[in-house]
Amino acid sequence: MTENQRIWKEAADRLIREIEDLGYPGEFGRDIAKILGSPKAIDRMTAYLKGFRPESADVIADEVLAIRSEIDSWKRKKSAQLANEQYNEIVNYGIDPDEYEEEDI
Repeated sequence: MTENQRIWKEAADRLIREIEDLGYPGEFGRDIAKILGSPKAIDRMTAYLKGFRPESADVIADEVLAIRSEIDSWKRKKSAQLANEQYNEIVNYGIDPDEYEEEDI
């Protein structure tokens, strides 16, 4: 098992234990971990569950969707920033014709 796999497994296991402590099946926790998509997001959800102790699966699902939405929004923002940086570089410095082959232009 790689270090990255170990980190994912430990985060998912913590989330599953917390979900089970709330009385829900472990499979619910596994599904949540898959939706969240990263150990950092999984740990954030686990902390939410420990601190808030929601009383319904609907409230848990709403928080999962809120976290996922924030992640997706952050990724879109970073992608737009990168595209803007590349665009500005072209506007400011032009395209170096030696950098591209004729068919790429």
